[in-house]
Parts: sequence; structure tokens; C-alpha cells
Amino acid sequence: MTEPTADIGVIGLAVMGQNLVLNLSDHDHRVAVFNRTAAKTEDFLAGPAKERSIVGSPDLPGFIALLKKPRCVLLMIKAGLPVDTQIEALLPLLERGDIIIDGGNSLYTDSERRCVELAQHGIHFVGAGISGGEEGARYGPSIMPGGQPDAWPIIKPIITSIAADYHGEPCADWVGPGGAGHYVKMVHNGIEYGDMQVIAEAYDMMSRGLGMSASEIQPHFSKWNEGKLDSYLIEITAEILDHTTDGTPTVDLILDAAGQKGTGKWTVIASMDEGMPVSLVAESVYARMVSALHGERQRAADILGTDVTAIEDDPADVIDDIRDALYGSKIVSYAQGFMLFRAASQQFNWGLQPDVIASLWRAGCIIRSQFLGDITAAYRANPDLENLLIDDYFAAEIASTLPGWRRTVARAAMCGIPVPAYASALAFFDSYRAKKLPANLIQAQRDYFGAHTYERIDRERGEWFHTDWTGHGGDVTSGTYEA
Repeated sequence: MTEPTADIGVIGLAVMGQNLVLNLSDHDHRVAVFNRTAAKTEDFLAGPAKERSIVGSPDLPGFIALLKKPRCVLLMIKAGLPVDTQIEALLPLLERGDIIIDGGNSLYTDSERRCVELAQHGIHFVGAGISGGEEGARYGPSIMPGGQPDAWPIIKPIITSIAADYHGEPCADWVGPGGAGHYVKMVHNGIEYGDMQVIAEAYDMMSRGLGMSASEIQPHFSKWNEGKLDSYLIEITAEILDHTTDGTPTVDLILDAAGQKGTGKWTVIASMDEGMPVSLVAESVYARMVSALHGERQRAADILGTDVTAIEDDPADVIDDIRDALYGSKIVSYAQGFMLFRAASQQFNWGLQPDVIASLWRAGCIIRSQFLGDITAAYRANPDLENLLIDDYFAAEIASTLPGWRRTVARAAMCGIPVPAYASALAFFDSYRAKKLPANLIQAQRDYFGAHTYERIDRERGEWFHTDWTGHGGDVTSGTYEA
């Protein structure tokens, strides 16, 4: 009989799974591995895992027999049905108190469901968002676990040991119950869409607006990475712009049709469910959708024209303004993301802590940045902060960006360059700080055609009124509710 010696088992040996196994091994954890294709397990054991404390089995029962109790199984497989199928295969082999961790990009509602279903069998389920890509998995990712709280004391020593380190703090901590872990990872990915879009708009403004080459744009991203915009995505953008293929900037050879895997879309849908305006992420998702209409765009350009008016202002001033637009938009994007966390936490009773979430993203993950240290500090100073925009530090920061941000959006509009992230973020900021918006007219229109009623500024909130606008509409009103 096989002696159970492994501290944790990993199912799925694609690049993320393999790198996490090696990371676990580096931190003195004995790991068991299994892949549905037995040859992949054999190759891994004979290759990267050779002479390490890593064991494996060609079959699932043999894999489970290698694990010490309570057994801990980490799934690194495709989200969706494959996770349910794998859990179904594992259930007969596990016992009460064992733990299943889903480390993929699962939809949070699936994790919520699995947590409830597995609890009925006495199995602890954890949905752990893992960010950092291949490098992060190998040397230290950001990990956002949530699910059955009883699992955390058991898996904490393992999870925190392999996570990225930020000045002595592991970028891994318990997020909340149910689907909280994968919800936080989903919003992380949505914010990632936004970060990439605001960078792309800066590149486009310099490229098409100022006529700069990739090699001319590159030093500006390098410089920005030394200041408040210091981040992984700014850093790799500078490296991308510096890369050439046969003497041509590689970025110039890449088709301008962006892909997506769904987490940005999920974030936008979730924001609508919670009634939170995560507009910058939404515009970033839509921008990718427009880019994907590549053939249609070529045909439209032939009919509608594709001319861009060059920016005539001093390039140095324009570039400073673009930097401010990027920074101001970034602040808005994160403020919107944390607004969504606040609403979801109340809706699902998760008890999300914004300072903890921000702290997990300071290192290891794709959106890691100096900026997240400032967000962590803001929420640690005031855990009940209603909105990041009204924190003293961020209020001053965004005020400093406004003149250049507005000039950038105006220049883009006049030149014919789309900046949906910059423009939508600025519109949100101006809406959020407005004491009065034109929604009174919208309510009047709704009441006119649908008798939807309205509230009045001279009465208490919650008291509803209807006007017979035409003189023959009567007093019957529609029910009042919020979608």
C-alpha cells in the first residue's frame, strides 16, 4: 500500500499547474501530481520535477493515496464543466474534512454553488483566485482564497508560503466565504482590462496623434515607471515597445484585434447586478469587442474615412497631459472596483475588507503597482472610507490631473482618436461630484409615458408623486422598483 507522504496534491499540469508545483517544492512542501493524460505526468516527473520531493500517479485513486490527511487537492484546470467533472470524480475518494481548492478563473457563482454542495459531503471547498501569470505561479503569485472558512487554518501555511512577498507581508490572505475569492479575482481581472486600456490609449495618442514611433514612445513609459505610475503593466509596455523583429518594432507587426477570456465581461455583468457604475472596465471590454471587428472596421474605414488630425501642440506638453489622463483614469477605475466590492459584500454578506484586498495586489499579480500601496494605506487609515475618490490623498492626486486629463480628452475628440476609458472615467468623475444631474428630466419622461412616478426635492425621500402630464392620463401609476 502506498504511504501517504504528500502535503498537497495538484491536478492539472499545464504551465500554471507545473509552475505552482515547483513553487510548492521550493518551499519544502511534498507535492503529489496528477494529469488526465498520464504521459504528461510521467514527462513532468522525469523532467522539471526530477530529484525533487514531487510524486505522482497515473490514476486518481493512486494520486489520492499519496496525500496525507486531511487531504488537500488543488485543481489547476479549465474553469466551468471540467471543474465540476473533476470534483465528481474526486468525491468518492475523499473523506469528511478533506479540502478541494479551485485555483482557476471560475465564475464566482459556480464557486458559491460548489461550496454549498461540497459542504453537504463534509468536504471543504475553497475558490482561490491566483494572479501573476506563469512567472507569478513559479516564483510567487497573489492569491485570493475564499470559501469554507474552516479550510483556511489548514491551508494557510502552504498558501502564504508560496505567495509573493511585499515587505514581509505575504500577498495571500482569506478574502471571505462562498464565492468571495473568485469574485475578488474577477474584479482584479476587470481592473486589469482597464489598466491595459488606459495604457493603450496613451500609446495611441502618441502614435497616431503625435506621429511617434515605438522607439520614440518607449522612453516615456520607462520614465513613467519610475514615478507614481510604477507598475508591472507600465514596465512590460516599455519592454514591448523596445522589442524588434528583423529590425521592425514587434508591436507594429501585431494585428490590432484584442482577445478576451470572459472575466472582464463577468465584472461588467456583476456591476450591473449590483447597480454599481464600473464604467471604465465596461468601456475597456467594449473596446476589445470593437477591435475584434477587424474586417468590418477595414470596410467601414474605406467608406467613412480614417483620417486622424495631427496634434499641433508642443509634444512635451501633450505627453505630460496624456500621463495625467492615464493616472486620473486609473484612480477612477480602482475607485469603481472598490465600489463594487462594497456593494457585493453587503449583498452576499461576505465581509470583504478593502485594505486586505488592496494589500494582496501590491506584489505578485498582473496589476501590481506602487499605486496599490497608496490604496492599502487609505483603507487602513479609514476602513469605512465611502469612496477612494474622497480620501484626502487621492482627492488631491486626481485634482492635480484634471487640467491635463481634460485637454487630452478634448484633443482626442478633435483629432478623431477614440479614448473611451479616459472619456468615460472623466464623465464618471464629473457625475460623481455633481450635486445635480439631469436625471430629473429622465424621471419626468418616465412618468409621462409610463406613470413611473418621481420623488420631489421639497419632500422627504421615499414619497412618490405622479403628474397627469396630458390632462387625460388619470391617477393610475406603475409600480415603483429598482432593476
